[in-house]
Amino acid sequence: MQSCSFFFFLNHFLYFCSTMAKQEDLFKNVVSHAKEYGFIFPSSEIYDGLSAVYDYAQNGVELKKNIREYWWKSMVQMNENIVGLDAAILMHPTTWKASGHVDAFNDPLIDNKDSKRRYRADVLIEDYAEKLNVKAKKEIEKAKVRFGEAFNEQEFITTNPRVVEYLAKEREILERMGRSLGNGDLEDVKALIEELEIACPESGSRNWTEVRQFNLMFGTKLGASADTAMDLYLRPETAQGIFVNFLNVQKSGRMKVPFGIAQTGKAFRNEIVARQFIFRMREFEQMEMQFFVRPGEEMQWYEHWKATRLKWHLSLGLGAERYRFHDHEKLAHYANAAADIEFEFPFGFKELEGIHSRTDFDLKAHEEYSGRKLQYFDAELNQNYVPYVVETSVGLDRMFLAVFATSLKEETLEDGSTRTVLKLPSVLAPTKAAILPLVKKDGLPEIAKQIIEDLRWDFNVSYDEKDAVGRRYRRQDALGTPFCITVDHQTAEDQTVTIRHRDTMKQDRVAIADLKAIIENEVSMKNWLMKM
Repeated sequence: MQSCSFFFFLNHFLYFCSTMAKQEDLFKNVVSHAKEYGFIFPSSEIYDGLSAVYDYAQNGVELKKNIREYWWKSMVQMNENIVGLDAAILMHPTTWKASGHVDAFNDPLIDNKDSKRRYRADVLIEDYAEKLNVKAKKEIEKAKVRFGEAFNEQEFITTNPRVVEYLAKEREILERMGRSLGNGDLEDVKALIEELEIACPESGSRNWTEVRQFNLMFGTKLGASADTAMDLYLRPETAQGIFVNFLNVQKSGRMKVPFGIAQTGKAFRNEIVARQFIFRMREFEQMEMQFFVRPGEEMQWYEHWKATRLKWHLSLGLGAERYRFHDHEKLAHYANAAADIEFEFPFGFKELEGIHSRTDFDLKAHEEYSGRKLQYFDAELNQNYVPYVVETSVGLDRMFLAVFATSLKEETLEDGSTRTVLKLPSVLAPTKAAILPLVKKDGLPEIAKQIIEDLRWDFNVSYDEKDAVGRRYRRQDALGTPFCITVDHQTAEDQTVTIRHRDTMKQDRVAIADLKAIIENEVSMKNWLMKM
């Protein structure tokens, strides 16, 4: 029995190590591909770079722009009662006192005495809890194979002793951590790390320091001289720019509650434990919307935006199984409900978007600190009140990583060869079509360039004449270009071209006059957003 038990746990351990190694390799490929094909470069690389700061390259900036526009189209343009804003990065310093960031915008950090590495204590615990979730999933997957069509997943989850134990332990750990962090009990956070025997991921050491809080805001100064300069902060979030402009937008736009204000823009956090490529950076971009509602109606709008935002993510076709909701055990000081839409990145499920019911905390806090009333007169109720707020906030850089990492594939073809293909949702692809003259003579480049001149009014297109056409196809596959359009000698005779589809590699002969409609049908935001 002992021997069987030993080999059972050995197999589980080896499977876990193999899975982790594959995930690491996948993530390395993502980082390498992003640089090689002009999506993301390390910032200031000629000076050996700057930790957790990245530059979006020629293709990356297009993909990022397309994600931003896809969000803006669905959030602002398709909603009559949501408008946009672009608030300044620099704000009066009292803004951050009122919002609670000066006193409470902290991460719990812990150092390993042997490796000298610093970690977020909550992330160490969450990663441990996630391993329990993964173990439960493995049991469920094994049972699916064993029982086939007769398998009742919900019944198995609630009755299988191992699964019940794993999930109960996960829930117990996260609830305890949430209580401890909420109460400021950092000693219990460390005690939990020690009880779980969590080791330093780098050294395996369990020799930890005490847990302490670290404020994440970057300081700067405004003024001509050091003596008279005002201390400011680089904004750690974009939401406060919306709150301080609430009344300006409401009155100038004659907005009626419920209504929303949306904004995209840079935010800055002095992340001590910045890691995982662009997942956690010190300079990043947010896409946020604050939705102002009547007090007492916030929970129905909270549920509405949870469902609506998940539908937006699913419209991109990355796979419903890659998303899940995570309800917060520990609520921020401003919230009465909060949930994350988590996405399965190459390094596991992590937060992609947050939906929060922020109550009336923000507007009331700014009323108190500014001495100005930030209230709304509701003509239907014939009363003034401070609206409640429901927030949706998604990290644009994390969204980029989710799309990019999920789309990168290594495929084996029928002839045994392989191709690297970036199967981006075509609506987001940086370049929608590449125009390829079969040869660099006989007037074919001139025809190709004329096609480009016609199409570039509506799409971002490129021209490629270097190498054999097969190599050019592979290059465009790796760039995520949905269509390759080849101009050959027949084109000059009948004004037709070959159009090749990235995902299927299928080739069709079509008229040049039909190209715009074919591409539009595949890449239009309307067609993609209609999936919601």
